[in-house]
Amino acid sequence: MKHLTLLQVNDLHGYLAPHAEMFALGHDADLRSGGGLGRVATLFRAVRDDRAGQVIALDNGDTFHGTMAAVHTRGEAVIAPMRALGLDGMTAHWEFAYGLPRVGEIAERLTYPILAANYHHRGSSLALPPFTVVDRGGLRVGVIGLAAILAPHHLPRDQRSGLEVTIGDDELRTLIPTLRREQRVDVIVVLSHLGFPQDCKLASAVPGIDVLLSGHTHNRLDAPVVIGDTLIMQSGAHGSFVGRLDLTVAGDGIAEWAHALVPVDDSLEPDAEMTALVDEALGAFADARATVVGETTCTLHRYSMVESTMDNLLLDATATAAGTGVALSNGWRYGAPIAPGPLTEWDLWNIVPANPPVSVVTLTGLQLRTLLENNIEATFACDPWQQRGGYLKRCRGVEVLVKLENPAGHRIQEMTVEGARVGDAESIDVAFLGEQAVPADAGSHRRSADITAVEALTRYVRDQRTVTPALRGNIAIV
Repeated sequence: MKHLTLLQVNDLHGYLAPHAEMFALGHDADLRSGGGLGRVATLFRAVRDDRAGQVIALDNGDTFHGTMAAVHTRGEAVIAPMRALGLDGMTAHWEFAYGLPRVGEIAERLTYPILAANYHHRGSSLALPPFTVVDRGGLRVGVIGLAAILAPHHLPRDQRSGLEVTIGDDELRTLIPTLRREQRVDVIVVLSHLGFPQDCKLASAVPGIDVLLSGHTHNRLDAPVVIGDTLIMQSGAHGSFVGRLDLTVAGDGIAEWAHALVPVDDSLEPDAEMTALVDEALGAFADARATVVGETTCTLHRYSMVESTMDNLLLDATATAAGTGVALSNGWRYGAPIAPGPLTEWDLWNIVPANPPVSVVTLTGLQLRTLLENNIEATFACDPWQQRGGYLKRCRGVEVLVKLENPAGHRIQEMTVEGARVGDAESIDVAFLGEQAVPADAGSHRRSADITAVEALTRYVRDQRTVTPALRGNIAIV
């Protein structure tokens, strides 16, 4: 018998320092300090000391994008701290928003590979290494990466046509026996950013996966899901949890396992060297972190599929800047909670770090309904491999009743706009943030509001001084 410990961080989204965290989802009764790479480093060191020579640490991606510091430096602020964690590999998603050349530059600066067996240059080679083999604890471990299938949508337009992305199931069916036979690996680990529902289907469709480390959907799994002979684990987001999986490996596979979803909170003393690296990375943003714009009386968060206080604030600011009653935003998952109290420039940037422009489009009633129906299907498609969303599209001024069990295109039972029913041909001016909110082929008379999302947020919070973006209940599952 041989022993191996896997450590997982997924969906860090650039959160290098401690932040407010809701350790009990659904309410803020357990809102306290969470995350911070200084604490993660302390946890990693303790496990490595306990299981000397037997630890593999992996990152599921969505790492170098998601905060003001990460996006303003195109991932640069995150590189040195992540190098210091001593990881063995990662895969990717929002990293591709910086473009393929920048992903390559980041990869060259790391001490571990960015893996994607499912990313191909059209008609030719792989865009990134498909796998790595790690020798640890007397075992050879094959780690295969599957990057997010949504990433091409984040690429600059001139780079999208040259990249082919697949789910990766066919690639796995080839790579797994090849690694077993040619690389003599004892354990197969798939490092995936497809999402938890997709990974469950993947495990049932592809034999030979011992462990599937899942990312993208921010699930906090208290125990692995077992499908066939595959263990699936996912460990929250924003660095607030580390997943630990201790394996006992026999000649014919995994004989025993033990799992822990470890909270990264103030019970962990931050590692001094990592803290220094984080402080250096965030030094250029000291003014933004100290400049108070206003205050919030409630916790701002995105931990809800249907609507959230954080996005209600963003929608209010968007609609006010555009002079409309209706606003739409994408259902982003990333963005750690912000506690009641002062709101700083740093906080506002972290709500919408990509800072898309505020625009206005004219939609008919039918176009708006179709847009929302398509979004519901992308979020809740019965076939996980057809799911293409984060949370439901965020709405202001639109009220819908939804029956999720209905077929695609027939889930909205009732829709009103600012309290009134609208006809299919009736025109509605809608403020929105980028193509993720309203695709380029939807509506007519697109025009700019001459303001960005962060500028709109800053102006709105300054004008209001105190904000209370309570949940509205305007999208109801019936």
